[in-house]
Amino acid sequence: FMRLDSYDLKILRILQSNGRITKSSLAEAISLSISPCWERVKRLEEAGIIRGYGAQLDTEILFKRAAVMVEISLKQHSREAFQRFERAMLDCPEVTECYATGGGIDYIVKVMARDIDQYQRLIDRWLMADLGIERYFTYIVTKTIKRSEPPLLLDGEEE
Repeated sequence: FMRLDSYDLKILRILQSNGRITKSSLAEAISLSISPCWERVKRLEEAGIIRGYGAQLDTEILFKRAAVMVEISLKQHSREAFQRFERAMLDCPEVTECYATGGGIDYIVKVMARDIDQYQRLIDRWLMADLGIERYFTYIVTKTIKRSEPPLLLDGEEE
């Protein structure tokens, strides 16, 4: 476990919103000289806290895809059943998000398919692969209202 101080948290907050910031602008924004600031960035990268840098693409402009949210309940609640299902989700490129949940259903899965027909063929494959699905409920996303990462708050800050 790596202890983070206020400089580290400020660096993370800035890089979360602007990964293309220059070294000098980042150092200036947190009131450190360039060298110690950059050493902190490298340390955060090496610790795996900063996983990488990339452009946030609007895939809805690039590709017309059907976004589908699926609630899934499994027949069995054994470790093996959960692991088998989760491995299948990790191996499925159409699954863009998968959450294990409490409160009546086991998983919420986000699927990005070329169209609803492709989505249904995917569900059919899952059922035939005997992933232990007892029931599933499909929700077609008709409009994305908000999609973002949560802000990084500093200790003592409120939203």
